[in-house]
Amino acid sequence: MDTKPNEEQAASEADDQQPRAKRVDAQRNLRTLLQAAMDVFAESGVDAPVRAIAERAGVGVGTLYRHFPQRADLIVAVMKSQIDDCADAAASIAAEHEPGEALARWMQRYVDFILTKRGLSNALQSDHAAYAALPDYFYARLRPALSSLLNAAVEQDLIRPGFEADELLRAAATLCKANPDEDTALTRKMVGLLVDGLRRRD
Repeated sequence: MDTKPNEEQAASEADDQQPRAKRVDAQRNLRTLLQAAMDVFAESGVDAPVRAIAERAGVGVGTLYRHFPQRADLIVAVMKSQIDDCADAAASIAAEHEPGEALARWMQRYVDFILTKRGLSNALQSDHAAYAALPDYFYARLRPALSSLLNAAVEQDLIRPGFEADELLRAAATLCKANPDEDTALTRKMVGLLVDGLRRRD
C-alpha cells in the first residue's frame, strides 16, 4: 500500500499546526505584556520606565517596542484590553446569577474597571491622536454588555424599564470620580444604591 499521500497529508497538517501554535504563543505573550504594563502603571504611573514593564513581563525592551513603538500605543492597548475584559465579564456573570444579581455584580465589576484606570486618566486627557478612538471603543464594547443585563432584568420584571446603558455607565463613572479620597468601599456603596434604585418596589 502506498502511504506517501498519507505522509504528505500528515506533514501538511503539522505545518498548519505550527503557525497556529505560534499565534497562540504570541497572543499569550502580548497578554502578559499588557498585564505587566497595567501593573506597572498602577504602581508608578504612565511615565514609568519602559524597562520596568519589559522586566515585569519577562521580555526584552526591543520586544516591547516592536509591539508598541510609542508609549501612547501601549496605553491604548492596555485600555482596550481592560475594556474587553469588563465587557466579556457580562456574559459569564449572567450565566451564574439571576438577572437582577447579575446586573448588580457587573456594575461593581465596572467600578473596578473605572477605579483602576485613574492612573491613566491624565494621559488619556491629552490631545494625542492615538487616544481619539477610545471613547467610541469604550461605548461600542460596554454599551451592549450592559444593555444585555438591563434587558434581561427588565424582562424578568426585576427592574423598572426606561433606563439606558449609557446613562448607567456615565452615572457610575461620575460616582467614582466624585470620591476624591479614593474610598473604594464608599464608591461601591454609592453604585450599589444606584442599582438598587432601579429595582421594582411593587
